Amino acid sequence: MGEEKKIPRHLQKYVVDQQYEKYTPIDHAVWRYVMRQNHNYLKDTAHQAYVGGLKSSGISIEKIPNVTDMNKALEPFGWGAANIDGFIPGVIFFDFQAHGILPIASDIRKLENIQYTPAPDIIHEAAGHAPILCEEKFSEYVKLFGQIGSKALATSEEHELFEAVRTYSNLLESGKATKAEIEAAKANFEEKQAAVTELSEAEQISRLYWWTVEYGLIGSVDHPQIYGAGLLSSVSEGRSSLTDSVKKIPFDLQTVIETGFDITKPQPQLFVCDSFDQLIDAVMEFSKTMAFKVGGTKGLDKALRSNHTATIQYSSGLQLTGTLRNIIKDEKGEAIYIQTEGPSALSYQNTELHGHGKTTHQDGFGAPIGKMGNSLNPLEDLNDEELKGIGIEIGKESTIEYESGVKVSGTPQQFQRKDGKLLVISFKDCTVSYEEKTLFQRDWGTYDLAVGDKITSVFAGAADSEQFYADLEEVETKLLVKRELSPLEQLYGKVRSIRENKVYNMEAVLVEVIEKLTTEFKEDWLLRIEIMEILVKRNLLPDQQLVLKNQLGDIKLLHQEFPVLIDRGLMLTNA
Repeated sequence: MGEEKKIPRHLQKYVVDQQYEKYTPIDHAVWRYVMRQNHNYLKDTAHQAYVGGLKSSGISIEKIPNVTDMNKALEPFGWGAANIDGFIPGVIFFDFQAHGILPIASDIRKLENIQYTPAPDIIHEAAGHAPILCEEKFSEYVKLFGQIGSKALATSEEHELFEAVRTYSNLLESGKATKAEIEAAKANFEEKQAAVTELSEAEQISRLYWWTVEYGLIGSVDHPQIYGAGLLSSVSEGRSSLTDSVKKIPFDLQTVIETGFDITKPQPQLFVCDSFDQLIDAVMEFSKTMAFKVGGTKGLDKALRSNHTATIQYSSGLQLTGTLRNIIKDEKGEAIYIQTEGPSALSYQNTELHGHGKTTHQDGFGAPIGKMGNSLNPLEDLNDEELKGIGIEIGKESTIEYESGVKVSGTPQQFQRKDGKLLVISFKDCTVSYEEKTLFQRDWGTYDLAVGDKITSVFAGAADSEQFYADLEEVETKLLVKRELSPLEQLYGKVRSIRENKVYNMEAVLVEVIEKLTTEFKEDWLLRIEIMEILVKRNLLPDQQLVLKNQLGDIKLLHQEFPVLIDRGLMLTNA
């Protein structure tokens, strides 16, 4: 057995209460329709882990799952589930998965978006993602992906695009937005999309995620099986994915990260991997190109472009977390001094160093990079005796000159070491200069000199997330306003009660519901199908069955999607 997953403090701010009682009888009917369709189709076409995985992950076809129940059900597989508020940034989404927690957006698509919704909803998040996590190799891939993906650096334009997508998608799904609001949000989203001109490592790795975890096929190009959550949760795309209308391409890392995607349209092509091991190898291979493995000036440039919290790690093991604002480079283009702005912190092995949190360094942090001019060994490796030998001694005016020309002069107050490595020298009365520029002045207080010859790693987010994000506000769960069910929702509720055998005079109630549908709800197709299912299964009221069939025939003419949705629903009335 696994143990129940603790949600790290920095992720708790995204977690909200599911408020299970907010779901209406229509919501449950939408869930049930999609799940019956998908289960019927996918039992023969999805990866063999799917059907068993549905049951194992605490998901019923009959009603929307409770995320608390899912959390318990996933425990034996080393996973948990948490209810989150809609869209969250990719890095945060991956961070949840790195901790073995499946983030689940609890809203459910509206009846008019039953085939597909661009906003994450509980059908996609629960029924799409959870079942295959019970497959050991795939589970390993998703966790590993989380650990690597959460380190990926995006550009500032991508961060802005994310916000625009979230706003636009939420407006589309809310059902309350005016046409003008939707148009404005769409224009803003398109403008932000056009501003994204370079391919960041965050965009590349999200493509790898999209074409595998979301839209992946496994097996051979001629006989693929579905495992991607987007396909397992969409009535239409799941079916069309295996037809000739969608091109199948053998999985190849380079091709995948060069292939963009549009979340608002069906996918024109899909990639087929031969095994989940192939995916594990691919994400490991991709990680070798990322700033967290490469470090150096290249990594620093990516952090500068991101304009967001990032962590810069020195060869000594010292980690600087903050928003990188400026890099001074030498004539060869190599970084020799970096400057963050706003709250910054120092850590070692992902644990904040005592006295070096955001309150100490609230206005940013400046630090040289490179070798000293007068020592053969790196500064980080010198003990007190060796430091004294080159004129660096507690309480005595000292000067450190770097090969780059950066100069630090002041009186050392303290040396901070971990595991035999010198990480920080704290100076008072200190000036730091480079060429004609003063980078730090005496009257600015203590200068904490970050020690390390090289930058070995640069990654998105904080080294010690628990400390760095400790003061973040939690996402507020919107208060649930208890409202009366609408007349149509009440009818759906009655039919659900009949299906659950909670009604004695079943036939009379059904006749009454059909009358109401006939006079007041001429366009609703889903409840008519639910009633047909009960009548056909129990061999009841043949006259009423005929009435409903004729009405459904008329409703088919009202919308281009209705014929397919109604025919597929009727097909399962006997199942």
